Amino acid sequence: MAAGDGIGVRLQVVVEIDKAEAHGAVVAGLSWLLRRKLKLDYVDMYLIHMPLRFSPLAKGSPVPREHILPFDIKSVWEGMEKCQNLGLTKAIGVCNFSRKKLGELLLNAKIPPAVNHVEMNPLWQQKELREFCKENGIHVTAYSPLGANGTAWGNNRIFEGDVLKNIAKAKGKTTLQVSLRWVYEQGVSLLVKSYNKERMKKNLQIFDWSLTEKEASEISRLPQCMGLTFASLFGAHDV
Repeated sequence: MAAGDGIGVRLQVVVEIDKAEAHGAVVAGLSWLLRRKLKLDYVDMYLIHMPLRFSPLAKGSPVPREHILPFDIKSVWEGMEKCQNLGLTKAIGVCNFSRKKLGELLLNAKIPPAVNHVEMNPLWQQKELREFCKENGIHVTAYSPLGANGTAWGNNRIFEGDVLKNIAKAKGKTTLQVSLRWVYEQGVSLLVKSYNKERMKKNLQIFDWSLTEKEASEISRLPQCMGLTFASLFGAHDV
C-alpha cells in the first residue's frame, strides 16, 4: 500500500504454528489460516512457537503433565520446509529454541531456520545462543527487550538496576532507551509491545546515538537471569 506522502509501505505478516497442531498439520494449518483468516496468498514468515507439543485438551496454564506430548522436530520441520517450497511462506523460523534444539533441527534440515525469536535484554543477554546462531546463519530477533513486566514471566528489574539508570542519566536518555539501544547494538532485531503513542515515539529515538565502549562493558557484566521459563508458563514439570 502507499502512504499519503508517496512513500511505499510494506506490511510484513508473521504467524506462528500453534503448539497443539504442530504434528501432521503444518501445511494444512497454514493453508487454512491463509484462506479463511488472513485472506492472503502467503505470509512473510512462518514460525514454530516453541519446541513443545500440547494435547488439544490443554487449556490455559498450568498445563497438566499428561497434556504435554513428545515433539518431533524432524517431521515438524519437514512440514515447515514444505510450506516454503509451496510458496505459502517466504521464510521459516523458530521461537524459543536453545542451542541444543537448534542443533537437533539442523541435523536434518534442508532449509535452515531464517530466524530464532527469543527473549533477550540486558539482563538475559543470550551470548552463547547468539554466537551459535551467527555461526549457523540464523538471525536473532529479541522479544521482551524491556523485561516484559506485567506478563506471567516478566519483571521490572531492568528499570530498577543502577547500571542502566546511571547510563541513562549520563546520556540524557531513559532506562528504556538504553536497554533498547543495547539490544540494537548486538546486531539483532527487536520487538517492543506498546499501545502508548508517546512511548512508541521514545522507542524509536535510539538510532542517533550510541553507547560508549565503557557503558557497553558495564552492561555486559550485569548479572543474568532468564525471565521466560517452562515452569512460569506451564507448570513445574520434569520435561
